[in-house]
Amino acid sequence: MTRLTETSPPRPAVPRRLPLPRPVRRGLSVLRRAARRAARSGYSHWRRSIQLRVVTTTLVLSAIVVAILGVFLTQQMSTALMEGKTKAALLQLEEGLAQVQRDLNGQSDSDQRLKEVADRLKTRSGPSGLYEVYIRDTTEESYDGLATTDLRSESVPGRMREELRREPPGARLYTYGTLTYKWRQPAPGLIVGGTTTRYELYYLFPLTQEQHTLTLISRSLVGVGVVLVLLLAAIASLVTRQVVIPVRLAAQGAQRLAAGRLEERMRVRGEDDLAKLARSFNEMAANLQEKIQELEDLSQVQRQFVSDVSHELRTPLTTIRIAADMLYEHRDTFDDPAVGRSAELLQSQLERFESLLADLLEISRHDAGAATLDAESLDMRDLVLRCVGDIQDLAERKGSKIVLQLPGEPCTAEVDRRRVERILRNLLVNAVEHGEGEDIVVSVAADRDAVAVAVRDHGVGLKPGEGQMVFDRFWRADPARARTTGGTGLGLAISKEDAQLHGGWLQAWGEPGAGSQFRLSLPRVAGDELRGSPLPLVPPGAGGPRQLYAELEAGE
Repeated sequence: MTRLTETSPPRPAVPRRLPLPRPVRRGLSVLRRAARRAARSGYSHWRRSIQLRVVTTTLVLSAIVVAILGVFLTQQMSTALMEGKTKAALLQLEEGLAQVQRDLNGQSDSDQRLKEVADRLKTRSGPSGLYEVYIRDTTEESYDGLATTDLRSESVPGRMREELRREPPGARLYTYGTLTYKWRQPAPGLIVGGTTTRYELYYLFPLTQEQHTLTLISRSLVGVGVVLVLLLAAIASLVTRQVVIPVRLAAQGAQRLAAGRLEERMRVRGEDDLAKLARSFNEMAANLQEKIQELEDLSQVQRQFVSDVSHELRTPLTTIRIAADMLYEHRDTFDDPAVGRSAELLQSQLERFESLLADLLEISRHDAGAATLDAESLDMRDLVLRCVGDIQDLAERKGSKIVLQLPGEPCTAEVDRRRVERILRNLLVNAVEHGEGEDIVVSVAADRDAVAVAVRDHGVGLKPGEGQMVFDRFWRADPARARTTGGTGLGLAISKEDAQLHGGWLQAWGEPGAGSQFRLSLPRVAGDELRGSPLPLVPPGAGGPRQLYAELEAGE
């Protein structure tokens, strides 16, 4: 005997989805991008507009409230309509049961007799046929009963029949179901039934008219709700507009004030809170204009005073310089050594005083906006080498060694030679002053848009918060520390102004005990916007973000 083996049926082939044509895919992609742009634009407008947010919120909340009220009213009306229909149906059932009791007195009745009684009960429903009648003799197990017109006996639910059989005679029940016909479409209906001692009588009321009424009511409520929501949104828009427009005007006025139009004022209308806002805004603008004018006048007086004093001091300073030079040249001929030492001190302090006057004149030019840029194309490596050569002797006296990290390719940029050299000398002298005899690392780099020079020392560094003050005028990290290099206290402040004049950045980083680094970043083309720097502000391996105590851009 051969044993049959069962084989698994072959797997049906999975239909492969054909790719859409390229024009269709392109069109769908365009539609998706347009939808995303519209969504982003709408969301951005919604965030910026108070009126739109208020109207949208009112619209959503009104729609929710109207929907809840609509559902509640629909349910209440449906319940009331069905309760009235049920009461009328039960009354009709009582009359029908009474007539069945009279006409069918318990004797053996034929089917014709039952049909006559059912037709008589049906006649009371009128020509429109408000209900159908189903009657059944409970003593006839094989006979399913008699229904009027084309109603099917299955319209009476079996569970209702079983319930009536279990109930005592005289019970009344009702339920909702679907009425089925021989020649018509099914319809929802109300079914009420009752019993006598022998017969079961059912009235079946089609609910088509009630359903139509409820549908009409629901549509009316939806239409009224939509109109009501739109009206509420329009009202909210009008009310909000009365508040938003003055606030919007105040915001525009504040923007114009911030742009320097100090004569800007708001129009005052009425005596309400918004009018008070306009008056307060105008008073604020007037006071602000007055204070700014006072500050400008005071600043002008201060700048003029510094400039005048600096110029006026040059004449007596020249005379003192001539006398001091003579004393310094003949200091060895004085009998008293103290007089020679005094001549030397006078000479050094006069040099510092002259430097201070020169710095004051330069900073006053920046304050007055009179500083100009004489730009030419130069190689930053040459400027760095020249400045390093100028302060080499000072570095040797302080015990510091200057280490250069220069690229092999030229780092050209359109800069003012005098000003950039002054910045580099100030940075180098500052590094030597605070380098504690450690090495000074000078790095130069360039990219397509910018050039940068970083001066790194390994001295005392900067404490947290000091980086924001390092470019302030006459500021010292340690007030008790003397200026051993004879600085005026204005070098870094002038360097910052020079960097700003180039459209560049002058930034500082420092960490206590780990030294500091100053980075000068300049655009390669004069007048271009500087977007980045080819050198990092934090030296490699110098610490994480928590040690970034100072980062000050000259444009900030």
